[in-house]
Amino acid sequence: MASLPPVEDRYRLLVDAITDYAIYMLDGDGFVTSWNAGAQRFKGYAPAEILGEHFSRFYTDEDRAAGTPARALRTAAEEGRFEQEGWRVRKDGAQFWAHVVIDPVRSPSGELVGFAKITRDLTERKKAEETLRRSEQQFKLLIQGVTDYAIYMLDPTGRVNSWNAGAARIKGYAPDEIIGEHFSRFYTEEDREAGDPARALATAAAEGRFEKEAWRVRKDGSRFWAHVVIDAIRDDEGDVIAFAKVTRDITERMENQRALEEAREALFQSQKMEAIGQLTGGIAHDFNNLLMAVLGSLELVKKRTPYDPRITPLIDNAMQGAQRGAVLTQRMLAFARKQELKMEVVDVPSLVRGLMNFLDRTIGPNIEVNMRFPGDLPRAHTDPYQLEAALMNLAVNARDAMPAGGSITISAKAERLGDHATLAPGDYVRLTVADTGNGMDAETLARATEPFFTTKGVGKGTGLGLSMVHGLAAQSGGCLSMTSRPGEGTQVELWLPVATAAGLGVPAVEAQDSLAGTGRRLLILAVDDDNLVLTNTAAMLDDLGHEVIVASSGREALEILRGRPDIDLIVSDEVMPNMTGSQFAQAVRRAHPGLPVIITSGYADLPPDAASAGLPRLAKPFGQTDLALFVNEIMDRQVAGAA
Repeated sequence: MASLPPVEDRYRLLVDAITDYAIYMLDGDGFVTSWNAGAQRFKGYAPAEILGEHFSRFYTDEDRAAGTPARALRTAAEEGRFEQEGWRVRKDGAQFWAHVVIDPVRSPSGELVGFAKITRDLTERKKAEETLRRSEQQFKLLIQGVTDYAIYMLDPTGRVNSWNAGAARIKGYAPDEIIGEHFSRFYTEEDREAGDPARALATAAAEGRFEKEAWRVRKDGSRFWAHVVIDAIRDDEGDVIAFAKVTRDITERMENQRALEEAREALFQSQKMEAIGQLTGGIAHDFNNLLMAVLGSLELVKKRTPYDPRITPLIDNAMQGAQRGAVLTQRMLAFARKQELKMEVVDVPSLVRGLMNFLDRTIGPNIEVNMRFPGDLPRAHTDPYQLEAALMNLAVNARDAMPAGGSITISAKAERLGDHATLAPGDYVRLTVADTGNGMDAETLARATEPFFTTKGVGKGTGLGLSMVHGLAAQSGGCLSMTSRPGEGTQVELWLPVATAAGLGVPAVEAQDSLAGTGRRLLILAVDDDNLVLTNTAAMLDDLGHEVIVASSGREALEILRGRPDIDLIVSDEVMPNMTGSQFAQAVRRAHPGLPVIITSGYADLPPDAASAGLPRLAKPFGQTDLALFVNEIMDRQVAGAA
């Protein structure tokens, strides 16, 4: 067995075997006196090249100029140790990052005899640290550069310890105003009282993530709709050491979504109302035809029957019932916007004053009715009779909302509109009916103009009153608006267009009270696909002293005309299969240009070509008096035109 070398030789062998550390000796002045294999590997010098050289050559020019080598030796001698990390230089001039330790070497008597120097090459670690530092710096710049998201850190208790530019923009706080503060200040007072901030952190800690959309509060107290994500950050042991919080302001998206939903709801309501309107208009049209037969027949029966106390009151009662049915159909047609309007120039204050006595009797003594009209109020363009009915409806509704009494104020004001959501630009009369009644909540107010919707008891309302008012306003070229709150009454505004200068001088047609004829017996062609209505119309004309020929369709009537050129007048229904009344009238005008045609219809809307042709129209249901007056007027025009 070989013997071990002396202790000194063993230490030398140990030091020379180390290649990961440069271990060498310096004399008291800093000159190299020993050199191991690690030093040769790190610094590139062979022992023969470096022994006896000063160690300062391993330093950069900047460090040598700054006196760093001498300072290192002095520190080691005075303090017993010098330790530092810094750049060092290899033989080829390349630099490496080194960890340096210099220890003083002293004799047994304490005299400084040199220095022991250990150097480790940490270039790879330095590069990794530098890469990490740059990455962290870039990440910090990235976070700070984000302005559309609030990105910040919370400590485990929820206090803010970082703040990016997006957080400052969205929430309004500068970093020095918010760092160190608790994040709960971003929550609404209601959410704080409900414990939402603590619950959010608890959820993130337990599940790793918390996500929610809710209202948040800015520095100025304003609210915004936020999408919030909180992620838990854990150490190597799995303990929560922080939370990463990302908040996005999605108020605009939420408002756009709400607007889209409102638009969809409005479209759905519009389609629903259109469908109900079509159905209502069709029912009202058919009902009008039935009422025509009932009213006309009863009127003729009463006229031809001597008074009998047992029979005549029953006829009157039946006629009143049929007339009430006619009012109901007018309301249904008003809702469907198909009622016949007789547009005139209306002096609103005069019309309301004319209603006052009737209103007082209808409303009752415990409700005060007031009027407020400016002296220069322009005249409106609408149907005065429908407007009277609309005001009566509104007054009755107001009365029913004030069972303990109150007041109704009817007022009007001139308004000029530019850009408006529903009305065309122009001048309008805003007619207002306001009461001091119970008012309506938002849900009731939203449904108030729906057909058949009523808050009155069973049998006390049709639910068509406001629908009729709404239809009148729309057909007149205006609109209806309502405001109401529980306990604060209701205000209904009826916007009506101002009458143009061209229409101000046109007087309303005065009703005549007689059934005076045209002075001669007429040959009249009556056309209607409904046999009940046709029989009724023919009977009324016959009773007026005219000769009547009947046809159940436009085509049949045209065949009759070919053989009877002596016909004086045609009375035709509008709504007929295969050929409408207006189409039939146009065919008549082509074959018989001078032959007058009266169109009868419960609908207000005729085809555009018929309307432009100026066809005279008699609204259903009509009585014998209405028919007689209309026939007389048309024939008088005919005579005047011939003259």
